[in-house]
Amino acid sequence: MSKQILMVEDTEDNRQIIRDLIATTEYELIEAADGAAGIAAAAAHRPDLILMDIQLPVIDGYEAARRIKADPALRHIPIIAVTSYALSGDKAKALAAGCDGYIAKPFSPRQLLSEIRGFLS
Repeated sequence: MSKQILMVEDTEDNRQIIRDLIATTEYELIEAADGAAGIAAAAAHRPDLILMDIQLPVIDGYEAARRIKADPALRHIPIIAVTSYALSGDKAKALAAGCDGYIAKPFSPRQLLSEIRGFLS
Protein backbone atom coordinates (compact mmCIF):
# COMPACT_ATOMS: atom_id res chain seq x y z
CA MET A 1 0.00 0.00 0.00
CA SER A 2 1.33 3.44 -0.82
CA LYS A 3 2.32 5.72 2.02
CA GLN A 4 0.15 8.71 2.81
CA ILE A 5 1.31 12.27 3.29
CA LEU A 6 -0.92 14.86 4.94
CA MET A 7 -0.25 18.41 3.74
CA VAL A 8 -1.54 21.15 6.04
CA GLU A 9 -1.26 24.34 3.99
CA ASP A 10 -3.67 27.27 3.61
CA THR A 11 -2.28 28.83 0.41
CA GLU A 12 -3.66 27.28 -2.77
CA ASP A 13 -0.51 28.09 -4.80
CA ASN A 14 1.65 26.25 -2.28
CA ARG A 15 -0.78 23.33 -2.18
CA GLN A 16 -0.58 23.09 -5.98
CA ILE A 17 3.24 23.04 -5.94
CA ILE A 18 3.28 20.21 -3.40
CA ARG A 19 0.41 18.42 -5.19
CA ASP A 20 2.40 18.46 -8.45
CA LEU A 21 5.54 17.29 -6.66
CA ILE A 22 3.83 14.39 -4.83
CA ALA A 23 2.09 13.38 -8.10
CA THR A 24 5.55 12.39 -9.40
CA THR A 25 6.01 9.95 -6.50
CA GLU A 26 4.37 6.78 -5.22
CA TYR A 27 2.88 8.65 -2.25
CA GLU A 28 -0.79 9.48 -1.72
CA LEU A 29 -1.61 13.05 -0.69
CA ILE A 30 -4.27 14.17 1.80
CA GLU A 31 -4.91 17.91 2.19
CA ALA A 32 -6.06 20.19 4.98
CA ALA A 33 -6.27 23.99 4.74
CA ASP A 34 -6.04 24.99 8.41
CA GLY A 35 -4.54 23.72 11.65
CA ALA A 36 -7.77 22.37 13.12
CA ALA A 37 -8.58 20.49 9.89
CA GLY A 38 -4.99 19.21 9.90
CA ILE A 39 -5.36 17.73 13.39
CA ALA A 40 -8.69 16.13 12.41
CA ALA A 41 -7.20 14.71 9.18
CA ALA A 42 -4.21 13.31 11.10
CA ALA A 43 -6.58 11.52 13.48
CA ALA A 44 -8.88 10.27 10.69
CA HIS A 45 -6.23 9.09 8.22
CA ARG A 46 -3.17 8.32 10.41
CA PRO A 47 -0.81 9.42 7.60
CA ASP A 48 2.81 8.25 7.40
CA LEU A 49 4.10 11.84 7.30
CA ILE A 50 2.74 15.37 7.81
CA LEU A 51 3.91 18.48 5.95
CA MET A 52 2.91 21.34 8.27
CA ASP A 53 2.78 24.99 7.31
CA ILE A 54 3.30 27.22 10.35
CA GLN A 55 1.23 30.28 9.37
CA LEU A 56 -2.24 28.73 9.36
CA PRO A 57 -5.76 29.96 10.11
CA VAL A 58 -7.76 28.64 13.10
CA ILE A 59 -4.78 26.94 14.83
CA ASP A 60 -1.19 27.69 13.81
CA GLY A 61 1.23 24.96 12.81
CA TYR A 62 3.14 25.04 16.10
CA GLU A 63 -0.03 24.36 18.09
CA ALA A 64 -1.28 21.77 15.58
CA ALA A 65 2.06 19.93 15.84
CA ARG A 66 1.91 20.06 19.65
CA ARG A 67 -1.61 18.60 19.68
CA ILE A 68 -0.73 15.81 17.23
CA LYS A 69 2.39 14.91 19.23
CA ALA A 70 0.33 14.95 22.47
CA ASP A 71 -1.93 12.19 21.09
CA PRO A 72 -0.43 8.75 21.81
CA ALA A 73 -2.07 7.33 18.67
CA LEU A 74 -0.48 10.00 16.44
CA ARG A 75 2.80 10.99 18.12
CA HIS A 76 4.86 8.54 16.01
CA ILE A 77 3.96 10.41 12.78
CA PRO A 78 6.89 12.55 11.62
CA ILE A 79 6.03 16.20 11.00
CA ILE A 80 8.07 18.38 8.65
CA ALA A 81 7.51 22.12 9.14
CA VAL A 82 7.37 23.76 5.70
CA THR A 83 7.41 27.46 6.39
CA SER A 84 8.32 30.92 5.23
CA TYR A 85 9.35 31.61 8.84
CA ALA A 86 13.07 31.23 8.27
CA LEU A 87 14.53 33.53 10.89
CA SER A 88 17.07 32.27 13.34
CA GLY A 89 15.20 30.59 16.16
CA ASP A 90 12.23 29.56 14.02
CA LYS A 91 13.66 26.12 13.33
CA ALA A 92 14.28 25.59 17.05
CA LYS A 93 10.73 26.74 17.78
CA ALA A 94 9.29 24.30 15.21
CA LEU A 95 11.36 21.42 16.62
CA ALA A 96 10.36 22.35 20.17
CA ALA A 97 6.68 22.20 19.10
CA GLY A 98 7.23 18.59 18.00
CA CYS A 99 8.22 18.94 14.36
CA ASP A 100 10.80 16.36 13.27
CA GLY A 101 12.09 18.27 10.25
CA TYR A 102 12.13 21.81 8.92
CA ILE A 103 12.16 23.22 5.40
CA ALA A 104 12.11 26.94 4.62
CA LYS A 105 10.01 28.32 1.75
CA PRO A 106 10.75 28.82 -1.02
CA PHE A 107 12.10 25.27 -1.09
CA SER A 108 13.59 23.32 -3.94
CA PRO A 109 11.36 20.37 -4.92
CA ARG A 110 14.41 18.10 -4.81
CA GLN A 111 15.17 19.20 -1.25
CA LEU A 112 11.59 18.60 -0.10
CA LEU A 113 11.41 15.16 -1.74
CA SER A 114 14.75 14.21 -0.23
CA GLU A 115 13.47 15.21 3.24
CA ILE A 116 10.20 13.28 2.70
CA ARG A 117 12.04 10.16 1.50
CA GLY A 118 14.41 10.39 4.46
CA PHE A 119 11.45 9.98 6.82
CA LEU A 120 9.49 7.45 4.75
CA SER A 121 12.25 5.09 3.64
